[in-house]
Amino acid sequence: MRAEHATYACGAALGFLGDLIAGDPRRGHPVAVFGRAAAAVERGLWRDHRGRGAVHTLVCAGTAAAGAALLVRVTRACPPASVALTAAATWTVLGGTSLGREARAIGRALEAGDLEAARRRLPHLCGRDPQALDGPEMARAVVESVAENTSDAVVGALVWGAVAGVPGLVGFRAVNTLDAMVGHKSPKYRRFGWASARLDDVAGWPGSRLTAALAVLAGDDRAGAWRAWRRDGSRHPSPNAGPVEASFAGALGVRLGGTLAYGGRVEHRPVLNGDAGRPVEVTDIARAARLSRRVGALALAATVGARLVAGAVVRKRSGRPRSGGAR
Repeated sequence: MRAEHATYACGAALGFLGDLIAGDPRRGHPVAVFGRAAAAVERGLWRDHRGRGAVHTLVCAGTAAAGAALLVRVTRACPPASVALTAAATWTVLGGTSLGREARAIGRALEAGDLEAARRRLPHLCGRDPQALDGPEMARAVVESVAENTSDAVVGALVWGAVAGVPGLVGFRAVNTLDAMVGHKSPKYRRFGWASARLDDVAGWPGSRLTAALAVLAGDDRAGAWRAWRRDGSRHPSPNAGPVEASFAGALGVRLGGTLAYGGRVEHRPVLNGDAGRPVEVTDIARAARLSRRVGALALAATVGARLVAGAVVRKRSGRPRSGGAR
């Protein structure tokens, strides 16, 4: 197999292990640095206009991916440096361990009956209005966020890393971060954030489908996860969150979706796995976190394996003699 594919595989595995052990740093996270830079670019570019938003997306995500590509070029001749770069990039873009920690922390607060502590922590995980939620509603919000962020913070990045290496990892995370910053349907960002939101939909499509498929494979109820995905995945207003949340709902045997509040506005979403599932309980938070971890590990194996197979195929084809050559 070609050396760069093996180098990527080794680096991605090390970066995944780093996230598993250490999670995200408390301060100075590179994604936070990118967010501050993107906010500075936004202040200079913002107008209530799609074109301005498209420029913002291109400048921010393009610069991040181009910078990663330059680092790959610089380290290409030194395999240890290339492995270290891939490991650092993978650790930077993955957020599976921190996702599980935050979910479990909220679950512990809910188990203790401390709703105020749970409400204080909920914004670390999702954009819901915590003051509008009671205990069961917060538990459902946490499970839904774990499902969606398994795709956004773990599987999607690994998919694009397998496709495009370090630039794919960094570019995907940049696009996903921009969507979280400006891609929502507020009056300020309805037009300016349109490009970021649509690009995130495109970039997240393969990762969300792989996440749903792995949730079927790794869940407690495989048949239920498959049925919920096929029946309810397309009913969600998000083309990527729908399959993921539906498959998690089926795998866990719970109902997701329904009424929720975001920043002062109320949404009435379709119920996922409504016929077969029960209401979410606090204990389901830990179950969702365990499912998320299993899905992440399977995604690493699947994407690294695909990268290695692709490298072997490329090497085999490049080693064939050209037709019409000397005999």
